[in-house]
Amino acid sequence: MDTLLFVLAIVIAYFLGNISPSILLGRAMGVDIKKEGSGNAGTTNALRVLGKKAAVITLVIDIGKGVIAVLLGNALAGPQAAMYCALAAFAGHVWPAMFHFKGGKGVAVAFGAIVAINWQLGLLCLAIVAVIVLLTRMVSLGSISAALAFPVLAYFMEPDFLYVGIAMAALLIYKHKGNIQRLMKGEENKISFKKK
Repeated sequence: MDTLLFVLAIVIAYFLGNISPSILLGRAMGVDIKKEGSGNAGTTNALRVLGKKAAVITLVIDIGKGVIAVLLGNALAGPQAAMYCALAAFAGHVWPAMFHFKGGKGVAVAFGAIVAINWQLGLLCLAIVAVIVLLTRMVSLGSISAALAFPVLAYFMEPDFLYVGIAMAALLIYKHKGNIQRLMKGEENKISFKKK
């Protein structure tokens, strides 16, 4: 393994994670998304504050960041680098140097990275999110549930990614601490599936 390429891949992945479509789209629309809605620079808040089109763009780009980071790491320095690039892109999204280290919660980026490493594992995590969201209408609870299930799933489906994946899952749950507090109080926001 070429150490220089390994480090280079991780650095590139981190700054790839820095790209924040919701912040950039918000600025283009004259809105600071970090000061509106939940204050999170992610898909759910983009939907609430900027609308459906902005939310879809945010979701696609954020997932793409995770996918590209893993593919880049694998191309430059092999499978192990790809896994660490997944974590780097996730960290870059959550703590982006380009935006004063204030980013999103990393759910879409983590999903993209997991899909690129093991698509079956990624789709299973997505299924957990989908079922929980459909049952409760709470996106945060779906994301937290998938993060909690991930270590068990990874142990059986992608053991080489287990420790890096646990780090991502733990950070994702930590970033949802405000949501967890609201869930415990029964005050968490719900999304509506009804057309307005």
